[in-house]
Amino acid sequence: MPEILVNQQTASKVSKEQALVLPLTEVGIADIPLVGGKNASLGEMLQELECKGVKVPNGFATSAYAYRYFIQAAGLEAKLRQIFADLNVDDVNNLRQTGKQARNLMLQTPFPEELQTAIAQAYEHLCQQYGPDTDVAVRSSATAEDLPDASFAGQQETYLNVHGLPAVLEACHKCFASIFTDRAISYRQIKGFDHFNIALSVGVQKMVRSDLAASGVMFSIDTETGFKDAALITAAYGLGENVVQGAVNPDEYLVFKPTLQQGFRPILAKRLGTKEIKMVYDVGGSKLTKNVPVAASERLLFALNDDEILQLAQWACTIEDHYSQVRGVYTPMDIEWAKDGITNELFIVQARPETVQSQKEQNVLRTYYLKEKGNVLVTGRSVGEMIGQGKARVILDVHQIQQFQPGEVLVTNRTDPDWEPIMKKASAIVTNQGGRTCHAAIIAREMGIPAIVGCGNATTAIKTGQEITISCAEGETGKVYQGLLSYEVREVPLEELPRTRTKIMMNVGNPEEAFSYAAIPNDGVGLARMEFIIANHIKAHPLALLHFDELEDELAKYKIAELTGQYEDKAEFFIDKLAQGIGTIAAAFYPKPVIVRLSDFKSNEYANLLGGKQFEPKEENPMIGWRGASRYYDDRYREGFALECQAMKRVRNEMGLTNVILMVPFCRTPSEGQRVLAEMAKNGLVRGENGLEVYVMCELPSNVQLADKFSEVFDGFSIGSNDLTQLTLGLDRDSELVAHLFDERDEAVKRMITQAIAIAKQCDRKIGICGQAPSDYPEFARFLVEQEIDSISLNPDSVLKTLLEIAATEQDSQ
Repeated sequence: MPEILVNQQTASKVSKEQALVLPLTEVGIADIPLVGGKNASLGEMLQELECKGVKVPNGFATSAYAYRYFIQAAGLEAKLRQIFADLNVDDVNNLRQTGKQARNLMLQTPFPEELQTAIAQAYEHLCQQYGPDTDVAVRSSATAEDLPDASFAGQQETYLNVHGLPAVLEACHKCFASIFTDRAISYRQIKGFDHFNIALSVGVQKMVRSDLAASGVMFSIDTETGFKDAALITAAYGLGENVVQGAVNPDEYLVFKPTLQQGFRPILAKRLGTKEIKMVYDVGGSKLTKNVPVAASERLLFALNDDEILQLAQWACTIEDHYSQVRGVYTPMDIEWAKDGITNELFIVQARPETVQSQKEQNVLRTYYLKEKGNVLVTGRSVGEMIGQGKARVILDVHQIQQFQPGEVLVTNRTDPDWEPIMKKASAIVTNQGGRTCHAAIIAREMGIPAIVGCGNATTAIKTGQEITISCAEGETGKVYQGLLSYEVREVPLEELPRTRTKIMMNVGNPEEAFSYAAIPNDGVGLARMEFIIANHIKAHPLALLHFDELEDELAKYKIAELTGQYEDKAEFFIDKLAQGIGTIAAAFYPKPVIVRLSDFKSNEYANLLGGKQFEPKEENPMIGWRGASRYYDDRYREGFALECQAMKRVRNEMGLTNVILMVPFCRTPSEGQRVLAEMAKNGLVRGENGLEVYVMCELPSNVQLADKFSEVFDGFSIGSNDLTQLTLGLDRDSELVAHLFDERDEAVKRMITQAIAIAKQCDRKIGICGQAPSDYPEFARFLVEQEIDSISLNPDSVLKTLLEIAATEQDSQ
C-alpha cells in the first residue's frame, strides 16, 4: 500500500521513496529520481537559499513513484509498449498518431483513489498557507529532466491559474498524459532515453501574480558567447509563458557579476523589447489564461527598474554559486523569475543547469568569418556565433512541418516544442518573434545551429525556395543575406599558444563583440574607441542633446526625440549609452587593463551626428584642426566633454570597473595636457584618485620630442602609428594623391618610434602601440619587439598570427 506523505515533518528514507506526494520543503537536489529536476530544484532553493534572501513560492510534488503506481495499478505498460512498437520519429504522421494514442490511453484511465486523496490533502495544506481555493501553477517534471547535457524544458505541459481541487486533479492528470507529447517522444528518442524508464512528477506551486506585473528568464552566463561573468535577464509583462515560448520580444538586461558582488551597480546594457502582448488570467472564460495587447505607452517602458534588475542578478549569482558547490563543478544556471503585481515582490519559480555553453569544449577557439557581403533581407537578434545557409522554407503552421526538407533554413513566426522534430534537420532558423532566451534560441544553441530571432517580418521578406545565408558572426545583430555567400571557419587549439614578454592587447570599438573577443588570448584592451558607440548607439551630437530645444534642424530634432523617448533628460541618454558601451568592453576583459580613448572625432565627423552641423565649424583641414584635447577645455565644447567624463565616472565608480584607464588623443603640448586633466578633475575624474591612470596618445612629433615633459603629466603612452606617420611624413592620409607615400615602415617613422620608446622607458612610463601597422605587417611587429615596447594592441582578427610572430622574435633575441 503506498504511503500518503503530505505533513511537514521530515519523512524517513523508506517512506519518502514510497510517498505519492511530497512537500517541496521536503525535497532537494538529491531527489531528482523521486520528483524530477524541476521540483527537486525548487525544493533545494526553498531549503537552502531562502535563508540567503532568494524567494521561492511554496508547493508540493507528486512523486515518480506515484506515476509508476498509476501505470502499474491500471496495467498500462503493456498497452503502451504495443502502441510504441512501430514508432518512427522521422515520420511526422507516425509520430503524431503514436503520441495521440498514448495520451488518450493515459487520460481515459482514472487516477487511483490513494493518489487523489494524497493530492487533495497536499492542496488543502497549501490553502491553509495561502487561502482557500488558492491559485496554483501545475507543471510537469520528468525524472530525467534538467540534467546538464539535456534540456527537457517545455517537453511536457504546464497549466497556470488553476483554482480548486477538481481543477488541480484534472491538471495533474493532463500532466501525466503529457509525458507522451509528440515533442517529448521525439526528444527522448533522439537523446537515447527509454520511454518506459522515465517517470513524471507533477509540481503544484503557488502562483505568482505576474499577470499583474512582469516575468521572464535569466541566465547566469552570456548565452551566446559563454562569457561567465555576465547575467542575462529577459523581461516582459504578464505571465512567463510568452517569454519562454518566444511569443514576445522581451526587454534584455545584462549585469556584470564580479563587481555586482562587490556592491556596485554594473548594469552593462538595457535593450527595450516590443512586448506587444501579455498573458493574464482569463476571468470567467473557458481557458485559464489569455493573451491581451499591451498599451503602446507601456511598451515604451522597461518592465523592470534598476533595483529589480540588480536584485535578480544577485539571485542568479547566489543560485549559480550554490549549484556549483553542490555539484562540485562550475554550473551556470537557466532561471525563471516572476514579479507579483499585488505585493511587488520578486520570486524565482524555476532553476536548472544551463545545457549549452557549460558543455562546450573550452580549449578550441572556433571563429566564423563571412568572406563576402550581400543584400540584407532581414535582421534580428543573433543566436550562436555561427553562419548557416540553404534554401528557405517558410512555414507558418506547425501542421505543415512535414513539408520541411533536411538542410533547409526554417523561417517561421515562432517555435515551441512541437516544432522540434524538424528543427534538428535545419541548417539555420529564422523567426519573427522571440528574444535570446526563447524556445527557438535555446534549441538552436543546443543543436549547434545558428538562429536569428525577433526579426519582425522574416516570413514576408523571405520566400520559400530562396537561397539565403544566415550570419550570427557579426555581433548581436544577426543578418539574413540573399544568396549563398562564401565563409570560412577557423579553429585554434588554445592550450598550444606561447606566452610572450610583450603584452598582447586588442583594439575594440564595438561593445557587441567584446565578450567574443575576450575569449581570444590577450592581456587587455590597448584601444577602446568611443567613436563607434557615439556614432552607432547614441547617433546624436552631445550639444544637440544638451540644447535640444534650440535645435534648428527639425528632422534631426524628430529623430533625437525618437531615440531618447525613455529619457526625460536627453543628456542622460548620452551618459547612459556611453557608460553601458564602455562598461561592456571593460567588463569583458576585467580585471585586465582597458585603455579608453576619449572622443577623437574631427569637426566634420561631429557635424555628421544628428544635430551636429549647428555646433561645428567648417574647417579646411579637420585632420589637423579642432580635434582631441583642444576641444575638451574649449568653451564651445566643454559641456559636451563633461558628458563623456560623467559616463566614464559612472563606469569606474558606479559599475566598479576600475580597470579602465583613460587616454587623451591629439594632445599638442604638455600644458594642454594639464588643461585637460584640470577639466577632467572638474568633472570628478581626478588622476590618481581611486587608482585612475591617464595616458596620452603619442601621435604627434611634439609627443616624441617632448616625451620627457609629457611623462610628467601622464601615466603612460600609446603610439598612434597612423597619425604619427602622416605628421612625420607631412601627408594627409585621406588624400589618395599621396596615399602611395604613406608607410609606417618608413625609416623616419621608425626612428620616431624608437626615440619615443627609449624616453618613456627612461622616465619609467608604460608605452604601447595601438595603431594599424603591427596588425598589417609582421615585420613591423618584430621591429617593435626589438625596441622592447611594453605592449602591442592589435585588431582581433590578427592577434593569433601576430602572437606567434612576436613569440618567435622574442625567442630569437634571447
